[in-house]
Amino acid sequence: MDKEGILKELQFKAIRSSGPGGQHANKVSSKVELTFDVVNSSVLSETEKTRISKKLASKLTNEGALLLQCDESRSQHKNKDLAVERFFALLEAALKVPKKRKASKPSKSAIEKRLKSKKANAEKKANRSKPEL
Repeated sequence: MDKEGILKELQFKAIRSSGPGGQHANKVSSKVELTFDVVNSSVLSETEKTRISKKLASKLTNEGALLLQCDESRSQHKNKDLAVERFFALLEAALKVPKKRKASKPSKSAIEKRLKSKKANAEKKANRSKPEL
Protein backbone atom coordinates (compact mmCIF):
# COMPACT_ATOMS: atom_id res chain seq x y z
CA MET A 1 0.00 0.00 0.00
CA ASP A 2 1.52 3.30 -1.15
CA LYS A 3 0.57 5.85 1.54
CA GLU A 4 1.96 8.87 -0.33
CA GLY A 5 0.01 7.97 -3.47
CA ILE A 6 -3.16 7.45 -1.50
CA LEU A 7 -2.67 10.77 0.33
CA LYS A 8 -2.61 12.53 -3.04
CA GLU A 9 -5.96 10.97 -3.97
CA LEU A 10 -7.72 12.01 -0.75
CA GLN A 11 -10.19 14.88 -0.90
CA PHE A 12 -11.00 17.04 2.10
CA LYS A 13 -13.94 19.29 2.78
CA ALA A 14 -14.40 21.55 5.80
CA ILE A 15 -17.93 21.73 7.20
CA ARG A 16 -19.52 23.51 10.13
CA SER A 17 -19.59 21.18 13.09
CA SER A 18 -22.89 20.15 14.64
CA GLY A 19 -23.82 20.73 18.26
CA PRO A 20 -24.69 23.76 20.35
CA GLY A 21 -23.65 27.10 18.94
CA GLY A 22 -22.11 30.03 20.68
CA GLN A 23 -19.63 32.73 19.90
CA HIS A 24 -17.49 31.80 16.92
CA ALA A 25 -19.20 28.38 16.42
CA ASN A 26 -21.45 29.47 13.59
CA LYS A 27 -18.58 31.12 11.70
CA VAL A 28 -15.94 28.40 11.72
CA SER A 29 -15.84 25.20 9.67
CA SER A 30 -13.80 22.91 11.91
CA LYS A 31 -15.38 19.57 10.99
CA VAL A 32 -13.44 17.72 8.29
CA GLU A 33 -14.93 15.28 5.78
CA LEU A 34 -12.47 12.94 4.07
CA THR A 35 -13.43 11.31 0.77
CA PHE A 36 -11.53 8.53 -1.00
CA ASP A 37 -12.76 7.04 -4.27
CA VAL A 38 -11.94 3.34 -3.91
CA VAL A 39 -13.32 2.27 -7.29
CA ASN A 40 -11.41 4.85 -9.37
CA SER A 41 -8.18 4.77 -7.38
CA SER A 42 -5.02 4.43 -9.49
CA VAL A 43 -2.82 3.51 -6.51
CA LEU A 44 -4.69 0.39 -5.38
CA SER A 45 -4.56 -2.90 -7.26
CA GLU A 46 -7.74 -4.72 -8.30
CA THR A 47 -7.41 -7.31 -5.52
CA GLU A 48 -7.00 -4.54 -2.93
CA LYS A 49 -10.04 -2.72 -4.33
CA THR A 50 -12.23 -5.84 -4.11
CA ARG A 51 -11.00 -6.65 -0.61
CA ILE A 52 -11.72 -3.08 0.58
CA SER A 53 -15.15 -2.98 -1.07
CA LYS A 54 -16.09 -6.29 0.58
CA LYS A 55 -14.81 -5.45 4.05
CA LEU A 56 -15.95 -1.81 4.14
CA ALA A 57 -19.19 -2.22 2.19
CA SER A 58 -21.23 -0.54 4.94
CA LYS A 59 -18.99 2.55 4.88
CA LEU A 60 -18.94 3.02 1.08
CA THR A 61 -21.35 5.16 -0.91
CA ASN A 62 -23.21 3.87 -3.96
CA GLU A 63 -20.45 5.33 -6.18
CA GLY A 64 -17.79 3.38 -4.26
CA ALA A 65 -16.36 6.30 -2.27
CA LEU A 66 -15.28 6.01 1.34
CA LEU A 67 -16.46 8.89 3.57
CA LEU A 68 -15.02 9.70 7.00
CA GLN A 69 -15.89 12.65 9.21
CA CYS A 70 -14.04 14.02 12.21
CA ASP A 71 -15.13 16.82 14.55
CA GLU A 72 -13.40 15.81 17.79
CA SER A 73 -11.15 18.84 18.01
CA ARG A 74 -11.88 22.54 17.69
CA SER A 75 -8.99 22.79 15.25
CA GLN A 76 -9.53 21.98 11.58
CA HIS A 77 -5.90 20.84 11.19
CA LYS A 78 -6.14 18.40 14.11
CA ASN A 79 -9.39 17.03 12.73
CA LYS A 80 -7.76 16.53 9.34
CA ASP A 81 -4.85 14.63 10.90
CA LEU A 82 -7.23 12.50 12.98
CA ALA A 83 -9.34 11.69 9.92
CA VAL A 84 -6.27 10.63 7.92
CA GLU A 85 -5.05 8.50 10.84
CA ARG A 86 -8.43 6.75 11.13
CA PHE A 87 -8.59 6.29 7.36
CA PHE A 88 -5.24 4.49 7.20
CA ALA A 89 -6.16 2.34 10.22
CA LEU A 90 -9.39 1.35 8.43
CA LEU A 91 -7.53 0.56 5.21
CA GLU A 92 -4.89 -1.54 6.96
CA ALA A 93 -7.57 -3.51 8.81
CA ALA A 94 -9.48 -4.11 5.57
CA LEU A 95 -6.38 -5.19 3.65
CA LYS A 96 -5.13 -7.58 6.32
CA VAL A 97 -5.29 -11.15 5.00
CA PRO A 98 -6.58 -13.59 7.63
CA LYS A 99 -4.48 -16.65 8.43
CA LYS A 100 -5.62 -19.98 7.04
CA ARG A 101 -6.84 -22.36 9.70
CA LYS A 102 -4.87 -25.58 9.99
CA ALA A 103 -6.97 -28.61 10.82
CA SER A 104 -5.66 -30.39 13.89
CA LYS A 105 -6.21 -33.83 15.41
CA PRO A 106 -6.08 -34.81 19.07
CA SER A 107 -2.97 -36.78 20.05
CA LYS A 108 -3.10 -40.55 20.59
CA SER A 109 -2.53 -40.13 24.31
CA ALA A 110 -5.43 -37.65 24.55
CA ILE A 111 -7.75 -40.09 22.74
CA GLU A 112 -6.61 -42.94 25.00
CA LYS A 113 -7.10 -40.83 28.14
CA ARG A 114 -10.63 -39.85 27.02
CA LEU A 115 -11.60 -43.48 26.35
CA LYS A 116 -10.20 -44.61 29.73
CA SER A 117 -12.22 -41.97 31.57
CA LYS A 118 -15.36 -43.00 29.64
CA LYS A 119 -14.79 -46.63 30.59
CA ALA A 120 -14.28 -45.69 34.25
CA ASN A 121 -17.44 -43.59 34.21
CA ALA A 122 -19.47 -46.41 32.63
CA GLU A 123 -18.13 -48.90 35.20
CA LYS A 124 -18.97 -46.55 38.06
CA LYS A 125 -22.56 -46.23 36.85
CA ALA A 126 -22.87 -49.99 36.21
CA ASN A 127 -21.83 -50.62 39.83
CA ARG A 128 -24.74 -48.49 41.08
CA SER A 129 -27.36 -50.96 39.89
CA LYS A 130 -28.84 -53.56 42.26
CA PRO A 131 -26.99 -56.86 42.33
CA GLU A 132 -28.60 -59.86 40.64
CA LEU A 133 -29.39 -62.76 42.98
